Amino acid sequence: TELCIVFYAVRVGHFSHTYRAYYWSDSTEKGQEVVKLSPLPTRAKRTYLAMDTDKEIIGYVVPVFRANHEVVRGLMEAREEDVTEEGINYVAMRNLFVREAREAMDVKVEKKTRTKHVRESAERLQLGRTMDEWSEFRKKMNPDSLTHPPEFIVKPRGQTVWEGKTVKLHCTVAGWPKPRMAWYKNNVLIDAKAHPEKYTAESNYNMHSLEIKNCDFLDTAKYHVSALNVKGEASSVANIVIKSSVRLYGFSPEHGVTFETTIIDKFEVAFGREGETMSLGCTVIIYPTVKKYQPEVVWYRNSVPLKPSKWVHTHWSGERATLTLIHLNKEDEGMYTLRVNTKSGFDSYSAYVFVRDADVEVEGVPVAPLDVRCHDANKDYVVVTWKQPAVEGSSSILGYYIDRCEVGTHHWAQCNDTPVKYARFPVTGLVEGRSYIFRVRALNKAGVSRPSRVSEAVVAMDPSDRAPGPSAPWTGMIKFTEEDSTVGVVPGEPTDVVVTEATKSYVVLAWKPPVQRGHEGVMYYIEKCMSGTDTWQRVNTGMPVKSPRFALFDLAEGKSYSFRVRCCNSAGVGEPSESTGDITVGDKLDLPSAPGNPVATRNTDTSVVVFWAASKDVKHLAGYYIECSVVGTDDWVPCNNKPVKQTRFVCHGLTTGANLVFRVKAVNAAGYSQSSSNSDAVVVQAAIWVPLAIPGKPSGVTLLEAVKDYMVLGWTAPANNGGADVRGYFVDYRTVKGGVVGKWHELNHQALTTTSYKAENLKENVFYQFQVRAMNMAGVSKASLPSASLECKEWTITVPGAPVGLHVLEVRDTSVVVLWEPPAFNGRTPVNGYYLDIKEASAGSDGWKAVHEKANKMKYMKVTGLKAGTSYIFHVRAQNLAGVGKPSAALGPILAQTRPGTKEIYVDVDDNGVISMIFECSEMKEGSEFVWSKNYQAITDTSRLTIISEKGKTRAIFNSPSLEDLGTFSCVVTNTDGISSSYTLTEEELLKMCCSSVIPFKSQMAMDLLEKGRVRFWTQLEKYTSDCQVEYVFNDVIITQGKKYTMNFDKSTGIIEMFMDSLEVTDEGTFTFNLVDGKAKGTTSLVLIGDDKCVFETVFCCLSAGPHFVEYLDFTVTPACDVLLKCKIGNVKRETEIIWSKDAIEIAEDDEDSQKIEMKDGELTFNIGKISKQDAGIYEVFLRDERGKDKSTFNLTDAGKVSLMNFSLFRVIANSSSEIKVVSTEHGIILYSMVTYYNEDLRVGWLHKDGKIAASERVKSGVTGEQLWLKINEPTEKDKGKYTMDVFDGKDGVKRVFDLSGKDRARVVGGLPDVVAIQEGKSLNLTGNVWGEPQPEVCWMKNDRELLSDDRYKLKFEAGKFASITIASVTTADSGKYALVVKNKYGTEAGEFTVSVYNPDDEDSKEEKKD
Repeated sequence: TELCIVFYAVRVGHFSHTYRAYYWSDSTEKGQEVVKLSPLPTRAKRTYLAMDTDKEIIGYVVPVFRANHEVVRGLMEAREEDVTEEGINYVAMRNLFVREAREAMDVKVEKKTRTKHVRESAERLQLGRTMDEWSEFRKKMNPDSLTHPPEFIVKPRGQTVWEGKTVKLHCTVAGWPKPRMAWYKNNVLIDAKAHPEKYTAESNYNMHSLEIKNCDFLDTAKYHVSALNVKGEASSVANIVIKSSVRLYGFSPEHGVTFETTIIDKFEVAFGREGETMSLGCTVIIYPTVKKYQPEVVWYRNSVPLKPSKWVHTHWSGERATLTLIHLNKEDEGMYTLRVNTKSGFDSYSAYVFVRDADVEVEGVPVAPLDVRCHDANKDYVVVTWKQPAVEGSSSILGYYIDRCEVGTHHWAQCNDTPVKYARFPVTGLVEGRSYIFRVRALNKAGVSRPSRVSEAVVAMDPSDRAPGPSAPWTGMIKFTEEDSTVGVVPGEPTDVVVTEATKSYVVLAWKPPVQRGHEGVMYYIEKCMSGTDTWQRVNTGMPVKSPRFALFDLAEGKSYSFRVRCCNSAGVGEPSESTGDITVGDKLDLPSAPGNPVATRNTDTSVVVFWAASKDVKHLAGYYIECSVVGTDDWVPCNNKPVKQTRFVCHGLTTGANLVFRVKAVNAAGYSQSSSNSDAVVVQAAIWVPLAIPGKPSGVTLLEAVKDYMVLGWTAPANNGGADVRGYFVDYRTVKGGVVGKWHELNHQALTTTSYKAENLKENVFYQFQVRAMNMAGVSKASLPSASLECKEWTITVPGAPVGLHVLEVRDTSVVVLWEPPAFNGRTPVNGYYLDIKEASAGSDGWKAVHEKANKMKYMKVTGLKAGTSYIFHVRAQNLAGVGKPSAALGPILAQTRPGTKEIYVDVDDNGVISMIFECSEMKEGSEFVWSKNYQAITDTSRLTIISEKGKTRAIFNSPSLEDLGTFSCVVTNTDGISSSYTLTEEELLKMCCSSVIPFKSQMAMDLLEKGRVRFWTQLEKYTSDCQVEYVFNDVIITQGKKYTMNFDKSTGIIEMFMDSLEVTDEGTFTFNLVDGKAKGTTSLVLIGDDKCVFETVFCCLSAGPHFVEYLDFTVTPACDVLLKCKIGNVKRETEIIWSKDAIEIAEDDEDSQKIEMKDGELTFNIGKISKQDAGIYEVFLRDERGKDKSTFNLTDAGKVSLMNFSLFRVIANSSSEIKVVSTEHGIILYSMVTYYNEDLRVGWLHKDGKIAASERVKSGVTGEQLWLKINEPTEKDKGKYTMDVFDGKDGVKRVFDLSGKDRARVVGGLPDVVAIQEGKSLNLTGNVWGEPQPEVCWMKNDRELLSDDRYKLKFEAGKFASITIASVTTADSGKYALVVKNKYGTEAGEFTVSVYNPDDEDSKEEKKD
């Protein structure tokens, strides 16, 4: 049945009030007439017009809801009789007043006396008072002035209580007539009278309550309270959580026993693959056994109860609980828990289930997205969201395709033509009243992934038309409204037009419907206006939308638009709403920041526990993905395929003994973050467990900060952790009044993970004491000693104070050094870094810019890139763990200008090879001093430097130069106008200076045995001048040329020789060549003495014509960067044995190293190849036959020889480097040079405009194989100029220079899409815009093969700027990766895109087969 109520049209005129209504009446026993409506015929079409017996319209009928009259009879009976009586009295009074009013309006023209005029004036005053009384009476008679819908004055509040306690929900409700109240638990009506032992519901005046007694775990639920009267309905919700601290089994009075639960045959950590079916099960033993009693068995996934569905099946046989997951998907991954509830308590068991991705159909494509959900469904609009997969494939994901399918059909339609990168998309164009499901596919350069699991079905309809949800659990709603007087009138304008979502791909608008809209529905037109213009353009010209939301596509990224909305109905189009103001098209949600450094710890033989710090300032976090890789490889494997939100994860299924590193990346709707840094390597094996004990007591409870109503406390962790990491802390407090202490109370119920705590809700100017207890796996420690009495009053802050003492040094045209002192107050934690900001003095307050991105831990910074003659202002901010503090007082303005006569520190190497730094100042004043610093800190260790100052000159002498001396040395002249200078000593500079004071030898002194017993001592210099002098010494005695010795120094080759006519026993000793070349010196020696007398044995073998070495073992580096050990032998024959050994182990013929040995023309060589640390050792060659023997040794473990060999190797590598080339990528450009071989110790530096390039996320340098590269992402105008690659060769270095001119490099500047999806049979025509000078060469590639113009592919290049490709009637064979490659002498670039040809019929048939 349907309840209908009539409302009357009201027409108001000047002193005239007419109510039109027609009734038929029925007499009651009292002789009164009861007003009734004429009933409609049974089969008459439902109408909203009320008519009398003559079919004349008398009003409007408003159907409220369909239900049995019994539901509302109790609400209506009390008012029906009052309405009838009030209606009759109201009509009589109205007629009286109307008649008097009409009589008063009659106009009569007659001659009046003064007395009559006064009387009539009094009558008019009386009539006015009568009309006022009538107006007041009308207001009282109007039922709307007395009745109003229910309203919650005080809403029920959620509570958390322990098991066994009683909880009470309270609320206060206003409304007239008095509302009827109903309480619901999870949308199920609570019958308090049927369960008085559990519930008590009370209503006193306007205060209502629900009491829940003896709470247990099953009482955890959402509780709704609803209030209903004839004017409407209101509801509110409160969450009740029942906690159990300890699983105690209690006595069940209902059955007279105490149930004990035991779970055996438990399921372990499980691994499945998408598409498979998995079963989990446990055997449950309940003791004692009670007939017809069964426990409640509940399955959870990630703490959410599972309900049976087509994907989830549960079974309880009475002994075994089984959960079956049908057709696994990544959504099924998570922690599964079996909970068994009995009358005496509960028991549970949990284990993780991992779901791996199914094998991809095409190599390199991404895996399917997951967790597709629908939100904000309306009549023709729904928002679809999903989560990105863990594996992107061989390349980054370019975007996603969203498909929809109407429920009941098998036809999937693609919702977006262009892939969207945002994991959230508004789907429009739905048909009202129909149900849809959705799925998502990911796309990268290799292709499209498999579709995700379909979403839950959603109905396209207005939210107000849906069945009432939990907030309104009534069967219907009664509303009484007067007839709308605006029928047939154009609707008003919408209100509150806002942009709810904005991305690069779309913008979503939302608004409120107009107040004035009549009885018919309204629809909407949306208009847009580009910023800077006054032209409004209608967006949905074809069809107005029904929903108060709309998604706009095809907006230009980076442009600003304004939006407004108009309403329309059958009467016309209304006025526009207020404009939204300028909205810039672009992503409003930023990518998450990279998570903190992960820490991996051993767990079991197949699992590792990974911890990490959460991403900072991330919005709408979807979770984290964890990846692992074997040390030494770059093959990363996901540990989880469903993102987790916690910052701790146990990675299962690992290989025992594997040495792994881990990294973490965060994900939100905008995409993936950068991966965190790699964790330290950890070997997968079981952790060593030790007996645990509770930790010791914390100590040192102190106050870190105090404000009016809270204090921040800090303490020291216990010295003894009990054998396990401390997992948290609990803080207690008590008040202190007049020396009397109160009782201890808990401050936190959840353990703290840090050694600080903010104690809130304290009282100002009250003294408190605090104590702390630590907790680990074994339990909670004893409390610490109470703190001192601490007063709660404001005195400090948490972040650091402002740094102080800002000053500058070394002011130059383009640079300045800023120094400062730490703040007086560190805040909650010590200062861990500083940020330096700069602005030009002429800029406003918005002109501040950060000098650097990462926090600087030093208390100084050199600022470069300044403009000469420009004044700058600086300030510094300190940072600690709590955040960044306020900036310091501004320093400046500082004029960037080099002071006339400024001198810099320079380095000098004297004749004795002593290295020193010298600084001169011509403006010394009385009392001025030179103050030397290292890294801008006063030098206190005089063991490294000796400082000598004379008049206007100071010298800092290095006592023993080493790597310890590396750093920035500065010198300041006191009592002057900031005269200062600095010099940065690098390892490369130190090496060059050391080499400049020592004459380098190409070959150390060696000895050759010549014919007739003559001996030749010789060496060769690498670098020298014509002034180089040699002194020949034997056993510290200078020898000169004569009968026995002959000397020669060939300065064209650098070879120094000394010949000795014969070798005698008296010649045992040391022969030395002392060299002097200006300031440089050099010495080389050869010892002809030893215990084994091997030298003399060699001589005697020579004299007896035995085998011997003409040249001893030495090394050389080939152009291919192979290291050769070589020596020359003489007087050998076929029977002579030649034996090689390494580290006293003979290299046999069947050894692998024997293949490296060669002999040709009396020269023996051993090809070590590309040298590594494994090649270190002592190499020896033995010559032996019946005539004698000889031996030569080369010690490759000697640090000097290894260093010299590296220099020779570096020289070959540096000279092999090719000229720098440039290549373009999708992210920017790469400058690179190829070398024959790369050694990890080789130092390579990159310079831009002769300045060293600092590494950043945008500019990076590195090595890949034999390629030395510099990557510049998103190059700008500032990146133009000269680039230099400096390869250190052991001396001066080899430089390769490249002049990068962005305007000349061949480029693809636009016109090509990333992905083209085209239907089979269509024609494809694409044009790319090309730029470059000279004009580039152009070619087209498909799957890395060049295309030639023919009947199939029509390739054109017009005007030197436009390259086009046309494919007529494409087929699926035309799918693939295409590229437009442009090239000139300044560089090469490729514009890549993917073509995907699809056949709709084939896709339909595939879907039908799947179903």
